[in-house]
Formats: sequence, structure tokens, C-alpha cells
Amino acid sequence: MIAAPLPIFAQKGLLQIPQFLSRNVCMTLSQVCQEFLIQGITQDGKTFRPSDWSERLAGAMSSFRPDAMEGGKASFIGYSPYCVPRIVNGVKCVFVSERLRELEPMAWDFVMQFARENQLQVTPINLQGEVADKSA
Repeated sequence: MIAAPLPIFAQKGLLQIPQFLSRNVCMTLSQVCQEFLIQGITQDGKTFRPSDWSERLAGAMSSFRPDAMEGGKASFIGYSPYCVPRIVNGVKCVFVSERLRELEPMAWDFVMQFARENQLQVTPINLQGEVADKSA
């Protein structure tokens, strides 16, 4: 797991997590699922470039989705529910579900290595859409 300081908007309680992510990604209530918010802000506070990085990263992960290999509706071109680009409080971000690690560990490693190499801020998010306790 990547240890990163909480972003300013999370420290002030301004983090708004899309509700659909936790509902769609976690298949059962008994399943423990956590998401990570990769922010387009480096550890030293600079905006990450290129400006479309979040769409590119999520696009690279688009084939990792439920039933994508079977064809039909699930095989359309679009983002995986496990790696979704969003703008949170004006900052480009990518929500990454820990389910991606279960589905394809190499894809998970790729996404997390991208964040590490580019020194992007990564914040764990719990099922309630709140910044998770890092000590747990």
C-alpha cells in the first residue's frame, strides 16, 4: 500500500466519493472492498501532466471488467468499474478498486506503480466513501 499524506480537500472533509463505485464494485455485502483515490497532484503539490493522464490510465485498464471477455453488452468500449477517472473538487483523479488486484494482479501493480513512479498522492477510501484509517 502507498503511504501518502491526505490531500487538502480530504483533510477539510470535502472529499465526495461517487456512491455508485462501492455498490457496483463490491459484489456482496460480506465482501471487504476498498478503493484508492489516485490524485493528479504530486507529493510536492504540483499538478500532474499531461492533463488527460486519468483518462489514459483508466483507458489502459478498460478491459478489466466483469464479463468483458464474453462479448455482448459488457464488451463495449468504456471504462472498467475497477478503474474510473473522475474530477474531485477540480482535481483529476482515478478511483481504483482493490477488486482489480483480485481480478488481475499485474493490472493492479501497473496502476499502483504508475502512481509511485509519478509521485502521485494516493488516498485509501472505505466503503462509506470516506478516507480510510491508514493505521487499520
